[in-house]
Amino acid sequence: MAKSIQAIRGMHDVLPHQSPLWQFLEGRIAGVLAAYGYREIRMPILEMTELFKRSIGEVTDIVEKEMYTFDDRNGDSLTLRPEGTAGCVRAAMEHGLLHNQTQRLWYQGPMFRHERPQKGRYRQFHQIGVETFGMAGPDIDAEVILITARIWEALGIEGLELQLNTLGTPHERAAHRQELVAYLEAHAAQLDADSRRRLQSNPLRILDSKNPDMREMLDAAPSLMAHLGDESRAHLDYVCGTLESIGVPYVINPRLVRGLDYYSRTVFEWVTDRLGAQGTVCAGGRYDGLVEQLGGRPVPAVGFAMGLERLAAMLEELNPEAVDAAVDVYLVLVGDAAAREGLVLAETLRDALPRLQLISNCGGGSIKAQFKRADRSGARFALVLGDTELADGTVVVKPLRSDEPQLAVARSELIDILSSRFPG
Repeated sequence: MAKSIQAIRGMHDVLPHQSPLWQFLEGRIAGVLAAYGYREIRMPILEMTELFKRSIGEVTDIVEKEMYTFDDRNGDSLTLRPEGTAGCVRAAMEHGLLHNQTQRLWYQGPMFRHERPQKGRYRQFHQIGVETFGMAGPDIDAEVILITARIWEALGIEGLELQLNTLGTPHERAAHRQELVAYLEAHAAQLDADSRRRLQSNPLRILDSKNPDMREMLDAAPSLMAHLGDESRAHLDYVCGTLESIGVPYVINPRLVRGLDYYSRTVFEWVTDRLGAQGTVCAGGRYDGLVEQLGGRPVPAVGFAMGLERLAAMLEELNPEAVDAAVDVYLVLVGDAAAREGLVLAETLRDALPRLQLISNCGGGSIKAQFKRADRSGARFALVLGDTELADGTVVVKPLRSDEPQLAVARSELIDILSSRFPG
């Protein structure tokens, strides 16, 4: 017998018992974003490889090592998107959404990176992202952070820490970079291989190293804060002051960097210690240089992205009762006549009670077998329809999760009874 084909390493199926959790996550987050006036945009999973080389950078780990890239039949180099920001910017530019306009956009879907799979890190992973365009002031920076805080509230997730930093302007960052590179070169013997490789191409990323052997040396490295001008300081103070006035706690982390040239001023992450090494569940910041870097006119922009796999893992641990995936009613049908009439009854109930979750037994089976199916479905009640009930014009209502007695009720009363049990 041929060996069965399995999923690609690092790519996982979302099984039926897991889907309600994902639907809950996506629905709650979409509801928060709609309440703030954000509109959904849907971009292709495939983009031209050049888009990511120009946006993320050719010397980054993502482009050099992690992208799923191939040539199509026309010889074009295509890539499965490793993140959503570049595609969103490309779409906004291509369709004229940035000319003398402000935009508040969001998207969701799978992303792909060829990384070493571990808890919280997969080769196909799912994100919900937000991108805003055309607003240069710190008020929109504060708004997108407040949105994330409200999302945690909507999901019932507690214990996340908000870390905040500023990367200043490109001019301020260039002055800091010069001082930082000189410092790191003087301590080159203490740098690991990745840091030595990044020393000239992306030195800011070295500050974010998780190597404990470098921690003390990096803590003493020159700080960007010393190079900030008055406008950058005022921008950060506005964001911090807004968070404080609304009661959103945060910590300043001067080692929090994004490490790409198009980032400026505000950057932030929400982190947890509940997911092992993969502690970041949401990250974002201001990237005023990206639109120009991709060939457009300069447009201020702020955004964030959050990983759904990590949020799902946290929700299962912290708030497992948040998602009630149980079916309301299982319709047990005994006999051929009841099986035919049961489909009619089920549709009548669905018409009258659109939010009722009802499974109608299909495929026959003894009454014992059908009750086993009803129990496995998680239904709170079974409705039993057989020859006796057909003759009497009744339906038996049997509670499955309590000791209440079963009742035979007239079919004309069934809708009212179920409506009282399942309001809304």
